[in-house]
Amino acid sequence: MAERCAVIAVCGHEAAYGRALDGLVDPGVSVVPSGRELFRSVCANLRRGEETVVVPMTLGRDPGLVADTARSLRAVSGGERAATVLAEPFGTAQHLVGWLRAAAGRVPEASALLVTAPSGDPFEDAELYRIAALVRRYGRHALVEVAFTGGDPDPAEGVRRCRLLGAERVTLLSAGFAPPEAPEVGGAAGLPVDRAGPLVSASALRRVLAERVADARRRRREHGDDGIAPGLTAAENHGYSHAHPPGEGHDHGHGPGHQHEHGPGHTHPHQHPSADGAGQVIRSIA
Repeated sequence: MAERCAVIAVCGHEAAYGRALDGLVDPGVSVVPSGRELFRSVCANLRRGEETVVVPMTLGRDPGLVADTARSLRAVSGGERAATVLAEPFGTAQHLVGWLRAAAGRVPEASALLVTAPSGDPFEDAELYRIAALVRRYGRHALVEVAFTGGDPDPAEGVRRCRLLGAERVTLLSAGFAPPEAPEVGGAAGLPVDRAGPLVSASALRRVLAERVADARRRRREHGDDGIAPGLTAAENHGYSHAHPPGEGHDHGHGPGHQHEHGPGHTHPHQHPSADGAGQVIRSIA
């Protein structure tokens, strides 16, 4: 195994495809979106003889990023792939609940909380509602609402909802890598809107990222596991593929690369290889 180690932080919409990590990671870390740019970056590192560790920068709502990253790494030629390791994702939904609860703990109890994040697919957005419900259930704020940047409801609508529900003050909590931006809300004069700051500080982000890299290298060294096989299954229980109503099951085999339909125009292949270790708990949240 090569002695030098290059680190790639691969980003999806939660990190604005890399823009949200500007100035937050160490200078030696490459920040790229998933897909072709990730593939080119990995190949360039391997040509220089560098071991490469790739960390999917999701906070737990985007398992598709992990699976897409694994597919990109699987496309690297076999000989070169031997020096490539897919790390566990930066965070899980459980981590996100913990980070949001910590942020909420610094907000006055009288304020409503508006949990905001970049909009994803319908299932990622539904997951944020579940996460916000846990923040409310185990916190001290009576009102916790959800809004999506680029989605529905947007932050301005979220503030309006808080006002209609009786809030006298609203604090924005970011469930993404970028700090929340206070929206312009027409007709909400007199309702103060605060921002709780970034979900994860720059120092904590660098520390967690370093842990993911160290754990991936140790796993490869001790167990010969490059992380790609379990990464391919990261999104297998996410989305339409397993959201059939009771009594409406359909017959489909779960062999490699199978296809089945979920409605007009919604046919897609997905894989169900063995997923030993795919649900491992990631140890650090900060």
